[in-house]
Amino acid sequence: QVQLRESGGDSVQPGGSLRLSCEPSGNIFDIINMGWFRQAPGKARERVAQIWSRDRREYAESVKGRFTISREHGNKLYLQMNNLKLEDTAVYYCQTDVLNATYWGQGTQVTVSS
Repeated sequence: QVQLRESGGDSVQPGGSLRLSCEPSGNIFDIINMGWFRQAPGKARERVAQIWSRDRREYAESVKGRFTISREHGNKLYLQMNNLKLEDTAVYYCQTDVLNATYWGQGTQVTVSS
Protein backbone atom coordinates (compact mmCIF):
# COMPACT_ATOMS: atom_id res chain seq x y z
CA GLN A 1 0.00 0.00 0.00
CA VAL A 2 0.92 3.63 -0.49
CA GLN A 3 -0.18 6.54 1.68
CA LEU A 4 -0.24 10.08 0.29
CA ARG A 5 -0.22 13.26 2.37
CA GLU A 6 -0.88 16.59 0.69
CA SER A 7 -0.13 20.05 2.02
CA GLY A 8 0.06 23.61 0.78
CA GLY A 9 -3.54 24.48 0.07
CA ASP A 10 -4.58 28.02 0.97
CA SER A 11 -6.68 31.01 -0.03
CA VAL A 12 -5.11 33.41 -2.52
CA GLN A 13 -6.16 36.27 -4.77
CA PRO A 14 -6.30 35.92 -8.54
CA GLY A 15 -2.82 36.12 -10.02
CA GLY A 16 -1.25 34.64 -6.91
CA SER A 17 0.86 31.53 -6.54
CA LEU A 18 0.84 28.41 -4.39
CA ARG A 19 2.93 25.29 -4.19
CA LEU A 20 1.29 22.03 -3.24
CA SER A 21 3.29 19.12 -1.84
CA CYS A 22 2.54 15.43 -1.63
CA GLU A 23 4.62 13.06 0.43
CA PRO A 24 4.19 9.36 -0.26
CA SER A 25 4.98 6.58 2.17
CA GLY A 26 4.67 2.81 2.13
CA ASN A 27 5.54 0.76 -0.96
CA ILE A 28 6.92 3.69 -2.93
CA PHE A 29 9.19 1.45 -4.99
CA ASP A 30 6.12 0.21 -6.89
CA ILE A 31 5.07 3.69 -8.01
CA ILE A 32 4.54 3.98 -11.79
CA ASN A 33 3.41 7.59 -11.96
CA MET A 34 2.11 10.37 -9.75
CA GLY A 35 -0.30 13.16 -10.42
CA TRP A 36 -2.57 15.93 -9.23
CA PHE A 37 -6.30 15.95 -9.72
CA ARG A 38 -8.87 18.47 -8.58
CA GLN A 39 -12.57 18.61 -7.89
CA ALA A 40 -14.58 21.81 -7.75
CA PRO A 41 -18.03 21.92 -6.10
CA GLY A 42 -20.63 20.28 -8.32
CA LYS A 43 -18.07 19.13 -10.87
CA ALA A 44 -16.35 15.87 -11.67
CA ARG A 45 -12.81 15.22 -10.58
CA GLU A 46 -10.36 16.13 -13.33
CA ARG A 47 -6.70 15.49 -13.99
CA VAL A 48 -4.49 18.55 -13.58
CA ALA A 49 -1.02 17.16 -14.18
CA GLN A 50 0.81 13.86 -14.17
CA ILE A 51 4.45 12.77 -14.19
CA TRP A 52 6.13 9.49 -15.00
CA SER A 53 9.50 8.12 -13.95
CA ARG A 54 11.43 9.40 -17.00
CA ASP A 55 10.18 12.95 -16.51
CA ARG A 56 7.35 12.66 -19.00
CA ARG A 57 4.75 15.24 -17.95
CA GLU A 58 1.21 15.88 -19.07
CA TYR A 59 -1.02 18.82 -18.19
CA ALA A 60 -4.64 19.76 -18.57
CA GLU A 61 -5.07 22.42 -21.24
CA SER A 62 -6.52 24.80 -18.68
CA VAL A 63 -3.30 24.89 -16.63
CA LYS A 64 -0.59 24.68 -19.30
CA GLY A 65 1.92 27.47 -18.91
CA ARG A 66 0.76 28.24 -15.37
CA PHE A 67 1.26 25.02 -13.39
CA THR A 68 4.39 22.88 -13.13
CA ILE A 69 4.52 19.37 -11.74
CA SER A 70 7.81 18.07 -10.35
CA ARG A 71 9.07 15.17 -8.36
CA GLU A 72 12.00 14.84 -6.01
CA HIS A 73 14.23 11.81 -5.71
CA GLY A 74 12.36 9.83 -3.09
CA ASN A 75 9.07 10.57 -4.83
CA LYS A 76 7.90 13.72 -3.05
CA LEU A 77 5.61 15.43 -5.50
CA TYR A 78 5.00 19.14 -6.05
CA LEU A 79 2.62 21.31 -8.00
CA GLN A 80 3.74 24.89 -8.52
CA MET A 81 0.70 26.97 -9.41
CA ASN A 82 1.23 30.46 -10.79
CA ASN A 83 -1.19 33.07 -12.08
CA LEU A 84 -4.06 31.41 -10.27
CA LYS A 85 -7.57 32.06 -11.54
CA LEU A 86 -10.96 31.94 -9.89
CA GLU A 87 -11.72 28.72 -11.76
CA ASP A 88 -8.74 27.00 -10.13
CA THR A 89 -10.70 26.85 -6.88
CA ALA A 90 -11.06 23.20 -5.93
CA VAL A 91 -9.91 20.44 -3.65
CA TYR A 92 -6.62 19.16 -5.03
CA TYR A 93 -5.78 15.49 -4.68
CA CYS A 94 -2.49 13.70 -5.01
CA GLN A 95 -2.76 10.39 -6.84
CA THR A 96 -0.44 7.54 -7.71
CA ASP A 97 -0.62 4.39 -9.79
CA VAL A 98 1.26 1.37 -8.57
CA LEU A 99 1.14 -2.24 -9.72
CA ASN A 100 -2.57 -3.16 -9.85
CA ALA A 101 -3.79 -0.27 -7.69
CA THR A 102 -4.41 3.46 -7.53
CA TYR A 103 -4.10 5.51 -4.36
CA TRP A 104 -5.41 8.95 -3.41
CA GLY A 105 -4.60 11.47 -0.75
CA GLN A 106 -7.20 13.21 1.42
CA GLY A 107 -7.04 16.42 -0.58
CA THR A 108 -6.07 20.01 0.13
CA GLN A 109 -8.30 23.02 -0.48
CA VAL A 110 -7.21 25.77 -2.87
CA THR A 111 -9.44 28.83 -2.94
CA VAL A 112 -8.88 31.69 -5.35
CA SER A 113 -11.00 34.73 -4.59
CA SER A 114 -10.81 38.49 -4.70
